[in-house]
Amino acid sequence: MTIGIKLLAVLSLFSIVSGACAQERRLSVDEYRDRMKGGWIGQIIGVVWGAPTEFKFNDVIIPEDKVPKWAPEMINHAFGQDDLYVEMTFLRSMEQYGLDVPIRQAGIDFANSEYALWCANNAGRTNLRKGIAPPDSSHPQFNKCPNDIDYQIEADFAGLISPGLPSSVIALGEKFGRLMNYGDGVYGGQFMGGMYAEAFFEDDLFKVIDAGLACIPADSQYAEMVRDLVRWCRESPADWQKTWERCLQKYRKDQAYQKASNGGIDVKINGAMVLLGLLYGQGDMEKTVVISMRGGYDSDCNPSSAAGVLGAMTGFSKLPARYTQELKFEPKFSYTAYNVPALLDVCERLARQVVAQQGGRVEKGADGKEVFVIPVRAAKPGVLALSWAPGPVAHSLFTPEEMAKIKFPIKTYPASQFADPDPTRRAQKVLDVCFPGWTTSANAPDMNPGYREQMGQTYNVLVTHPPKKGEPVILSKTVKVPEGDPQLTVNVANAPNGDFRLIVKVDGALAFETDVGGKSDFRTFTVGLSPYRGKTVKLELFNQPTGWINEAASWAQIEVSGNNN
Repeated sequence: MTIGIKLLAVLSLFSIVSGACAQERRLSVDEYRDRMKGGWIGQIIGVVWGAPTEFKFNDVIIPEDKVPKWAPEMINHAFGQDDLYVEMTFLRSMEQYGLDVPIRQAGIDFANSEYALWCANNAGRTNLRKGIAPPDSSHPQFNKCPNDIDYQIEADFAGLISPGLPSSVIALGEKFGRLMNYGDGVYGGQFMGGMYAEAFFEDDLFKVIDAGLACIPADSQYAEMVRDLVRWCRESPADWQKTWERCLQKYRKDQAYQKASNGGIDVKINGAMVLLGLLYGQGDMEKTVVISMRGGYDSDCNPSSAAGVLGAMTGFSKLPARYTQELKFEPKFSYTAYNVPALLDVCERLARQVVAQQGGRVEKGADGKEVFVIPVRAAKPGVLALSWAPGPVAHSLFTPEEMAKIKFPIKTYPASQFADPDPTRRAQKVLDVCFPGWTTSANAPDMNPGYREQMGQTYNVLVTHPPKKGEPVILSKTVKVPEGDPQLTVNVANAPNGDFRLIVKVDGALAFETDVGGKSDFRTFTVGLSPYRGKTVKLELFNQPTGWINEAASWAQIEVSGNNN
């Protein structure tokens, strides 16, 4: 009896120890680094390969003869790619402020980024610069692009510093993904990060996909899309174009899946193209990239995500040489502190912190090499959030002290401040606030002259429209011209499909004129005022119609300055 009890105790202890061992996975630091490097280089391969096709093919498959051919030197086209350097902003925040950098500091860092942005990224950063702090910077009440692809593009970093650790991926998504995205827009990134995290240990793609799926709410539309892609692939394992067609019918044409959608930039249809490449690529880099690219839409970001996951599953050392042999290690990625070696180093440092934070450790093996010992823990996704039926706002605003840290604050005004039924009075109200001292002549009501909070990436814009054919709107101001090297700077745009002539007069004399037409981007013109330095003169800016189709002018800057250097 005593022997039996002792044997039972030994067996119980063995069971506990075995169970504990079963709850840990081991990954050498060398292998971690090789797979992490493969993930980054995979991203690079996908984005530079697909870049010439981006958004040129929507709701159609890219013809085979329109697919760019790979050339080894293409690998070095990556250093100016926003699909890569934006996510490095988040790595930098963690490097500078620690793994637990507060979301508000992450928001300040993102607000201070100097690169151009679009879609959800631009909307979120604009909100941050206005003082709307996260998580409200992504809330659909303030952000009209919550389900765009943006965080899905940028979430690779989260998985690459979280080997086998889905809880870290989820938490990073709730921090950095909530700067610009909401609902499915966040889930797309958490799903991608979850796949990367599992890619360090798993060569079965379906298990990698399951690991990503475990990171997001099962009842989200994004999760439904993932399950659909896996099922459709199994039903048509040799026909990716049939699966693509099913994606089109459900996730583009069915209005139930277009709620809070922004057309072809929606996260679900682009996430489907990532999976299309992975599922039908059969572990081959070229097939994976080309199929994901040919799906269209954001056809450089999608193959970048697909190739990144595949690169992490494969490891850099096993990638074919034609993809890596020309890679340069010295150039820095635009707007970052990182070249390739520095990028790999910061990811390893952060991964060490993540492993420790999640209850893991680093051990040395008998050969003296370091090994990550990583606890196995089930993913716990957040509560379902719907961009078309969002929860309450957090009423989160930056404090004055925090706003002082933002290098590019944006002060905008409520449209109601400029409300007036008369278009000329409306335009004058805008001048009084945005361009003090300037006055406007008569405006016609066509094209709604007055205030625009934002046009593209330009803010606080005045729109004018000539009163009738052949008669201009004239903006005028009497100024004392500075000494030094004075000039007048005008930043102006024509209306889409319209044009006008910009004329500048000084005391009635012609100083400058040019036709403003074609693509309706804001352009900056400068007019030298040196002959008038120290004098008081009358400046006049003409929105002169050249025909009578869309003759409005949009004014973003009117400034007289002097340079005494």
